[in-house]
Amino acid sequence: MKLLEYQAKKVLLKYNLPIPKGKMVAHPTEVPKALQELNLVKGVAKAQAFTGGRGKAGGIKLFNSPGEAADLTQKFMGLTLVTKQTGPKGTPVHSVLLEEASQIAKEVYVALTLDRAASSLLLIISPEGGMDIEEVAVSSPHRLRKIHLPFPQPLSQAIIKESFDFLELPASTYSEWEHTIQGLYKAYADSDASLLEINPLIVSGQGHLALLDCKFDIDDNALFRQYELGGDPLAELTPAEVEAKKWDLNYIQLDGNIGCMVNGAGLAMATMDTIQIFGGRPANFLDVGGSASEEAVKKAFEIITSDPHVDAILVNIFGGIMQCDKIARGILGAMRSINLKVPLVVRLSGTNSQEGKQIIDTSELTVISADTLADGAQKAVQAARKVA
Repeated sequence: MKLLEYQAKKVLLKYNLPIPKGKMVAHPTEVPKALQELNLVKGVAKAQAFTGGRGKAGGIKLFNSPGEAADLTQKFMGLTLVTKQTGPKGTPVHSVLLEEASQIAKEVYVALTLDRAASSLLLIISPEGGMDIEEVAVSSPHRLRKIHLPFPQPLSQAIIKESFDFLELPASTYSEWEHTIQGLYKAYADSDASLLEINPLIVSGQGHLALLDCKFDIDDNALFRQYELGGDPLAELTPAEVEAKKWDLNYIQLDGNIGCMVNGAGLAMATMDTIQIFGGRPANFLDVGGSASEEAVKKAFEIITSDPHVDAILVNIFGGIMQCDKIARGILGAMRSINLKVPLVVRLSGTNSQEGKQIIDTSELTVISADTLADGAQKAVQAARKVA
C-alpha cells in the first residue's frame, strides 16, 4: 500500500521529524483557509500522486500569493501526471499539498528498505540527493552506500556516525541527524513498511535538517494493521488487476501476448517459464486458486481478454481441490458469453480431468487440447504467432 506525500508526512510527524508545515486541500475553495491556518502567503503547491518525478512533470510549483495557490490547485486537480515511472498512461491527481517553501543549502538521499536476499533491513544513502537514485548508482556508484541494519536492535552509534560522515552533512547537524535517522528507523518498523524514502533530505539555509519529499510504501501483508494510515492499496494496479481482486483472483498484467489461466502460484510460474522456453511471452500471471467457482473462471477469461495484446490463451489446470469438470464448464461459459475470438489451448490434469476433457471435446466450440504443459505451451506459442 502506497501513501501519498501528505499522508506519509503526517505519519512522520508523530516521530517529531523535521517536516515543513503544510496542509492538504482537495478543492481551490479550501486554499484560503488552509493558508490562513499555516500563516503562509508564499509557498509551494505539490500535486499529490503515487509517483516520483513530479517536479520534472510540472506537478510542483511555487506560489507567491493565495490567488496563485488557488490557481495552481485548480490546475492540478484532475490532472493526469505523466512521469518516467507512470509511462504515457500517467496517474491522476485528486489532492494538493500546500507547504512552506524551504531554502536549500544541501540535498542528500536517504532510504530504508528490505534486502530480501540478505534477509536484512537496508539503509541506502547518497550525498547526491534530489535526483534519480538509479542515475547515481550508474554514473557515480561510489556516491551510493548500502548499510545492513541489525533489526530489531537499535541503531548503533557506529552506524549513525558512518552514515553522517558519508552524507557529508555539516558537523553542526549531527544531533539532528541522529534524531532523524532514529525516527525514520522507528517509523519504518512501526508502520510495517517496505520502503521509506526521503529524497531530498535537506540542510536548510538556516543550517537545519528537513525532510522535503517522502515515499512511504506499506507491506501488503500487514495492511490489516495499517489501514488507518490512509493509503491506497490499489494505487498502482491496472483496472483489470482491480477487478481481479474483487473475485479473489491473483492477476498481474504483463507485456506479452499469451494469456495464462492456471491454478496455483507455482504452476503459474512454471507455465510462464515454459511459454518463454518455447519463444513466447506471457501476457499475465493469473492464479485462479484452488476453489474458484464457475463464475470466477468466467470472470478470469473476461479479465484476460480485456488486454488487447492477447493473441492466444493457455489454460493449464492441475485438478486437486479444483475439479477439472468445473473448470471446463467455466471455460465454455466464458467462451460463449464473451464471444472469444483468440485461439484457446487447454490442458487439464488431475481430479475429474477426463470428465473435463469430455465436456470440452463434445462442445460446439473450438478448443485446442494439450496433454502436457510443454505441449500446451508450444501450441499456444504457435497459435499466437499465426494471429500476430
